[in-house]
Amino acid sequence: MRIVKIEDLHCNAGWRDFSFLKITTDEGIVGWSEFMENFGSEGLGTVIGRLGERLIGLDPRPIEKHIAFLHGVTRQAPGGMNQQAIAAIENALVDIKAKALGIPVCEMLGGPIRDRLQLYWSHCGTWRVSFADRIKAWTGWDPIRSLSDVEKAGAEVAARGFKGLKTNMMRFDAEKPYIHMPGFNGSGWPELNCDAALVEAVVAEMTAFRQGAGKGVGLHVDLNFNFKTEGYIRMAQALEPFDLVWAEIDSYDPAALATIRRSTRTRIASCESLYGRRQFRPYFEQQAVDVAIIDVAWNGILESFKIAAMADAYEINVAPHNFNGHIGSLMSAHLCAAIPNFRVMEIDIEDVPWKDDLVDKVPVIENGELLVPTGIGWGAEVNEEVIRAHPPLRPAKWKG
Repeated sequence: MRIVKIEDLHCNAGWRDFSFLKITTDEGIVGWSEFMENFGSEGLGTVIGRLGERLIGLDPRPIEKHIAFLHGVTRQAPGGMNQQAIAAIENALVDIKAKALGIPVCEMLGGPIRDRLQLYWSHCGTWRVSFADRIKAWTGWDPIRSLSDVEKAGAEVAARGFKGLKTNMMRFDAEKPYIHMPGFNGSGWPELNCDAALVEAVVAEMTAFRQGAGKGVGLHVDLNFNFKTEGYIRMAQALEPFDLVWAEIDSYDPAALATIRRSTRTRIASCESLYGRRQFRPYFEQQAVDVAIIDVAWNGILESFKIAAMADAYEINVAPHNFNGHIGSLMSAHLCAAIPNFRVMEIDIEDVPWKDDLVDKVPVIENGELLVPTGIGWGAEVNEEVIRAHPPLRPAKWKG
């Protein structure tokens, strides 16, 4: 078996694009993976193509050998887009090998420990605030313009059987509601301060979600890169009465994150922006997190499995970073099925109506749980005709 072609494909998904990697072999076996180009990685498809062409003509099955080679040729520029490109290639090669063996991917990781995965509804209401004027046309979901709408969104989550939701910081105390996101170069950058009005707004938001969703739905809030240490502590302490599943924090400083964790009763999740065991290790050593979040699309499922094993040695459970399409969800599901220290799985629900049409087998969700796929490879194939029917948007089109 030899690799004969490597292609990246992209399609519109409303407030983002979906991106896929397709690796074709001379025996007709095709491997798929999903990656995210729109959020900080513009041009990633080109990087994947340039690295991937080095594998043309090779047997795809010795995956660790190929990944070690690609890390070697990018040694002077590790991490970042090079790592994301290597991960996309790794994930597609894993799909090929599992298909060649006639088994699900999770069987390559020792087999599934569980057949159902608890989910939480991610970005609940986020894009319905940011793109209130377009979200109905894009996805069919109603916009959110008030705390009353937030309460209704919480009720929707509970009605559909989900046991958890995650949202971002919403502000309804301005002329136009918006998501507080200075860490991604919004208003309030670069000082990243936290003030009383912001704390009051987030407390009001979480109160509305709790009233709508009820006590049976666990609340998560994503604070992203939006504060410095002082601000994270202030917000986490203010949210203690909600007994959150976690407050999610993006930080490249494990010591600062450990300080935050020690300063509040609110549980802390982090690490979704990290690459590889070496970057995760100091967070574990300093006991900086209650839950470690691993991005399978960025790390590759084999490296993600190794990170999870290392986390388990530190008594830390893990959760996947997964706000992609169905192939991305299946990639995360196979990891979650096989690791002992699984916490909960992220999934986006408020998406475009053609999301289901992009694959031949849609992941099955029952009562807020995803059924671990049992088909070979990831358990689904990509429908290229649907991709072509929804050409991608350029980033400027998403601007709120």
